[in-house]
Amino acid sequence: MDKLSYEVLEHLAVLSTSPKGWTKELNLVSWNERPAKFDIREWSPDHSKMGKGVTLSNEEMTALKKQLLEIEL
Repeated sequence: MDKLSYEVLEHLAVLSTSPKGWTKELNLVSWNERPAKFDIREWSPDHSKMGKGVTLSNEEMTALKKQLLEIEL
């Protein structure tokens, strides 16, 4: 398996913080030198480790934003 490379291009938001200091974040991330995507996942305090997450293209993020605005919380 090839080594995974990533670059966090922009930190957009911290959504929550766990008691152990891990943060669930929304970032713009380039994976394996590909165009950046929106990314939601947990990160260790020093960003050296990460949990499983979800990546969204611009189109998917636009659709999600539209749907979230329509949901009554």
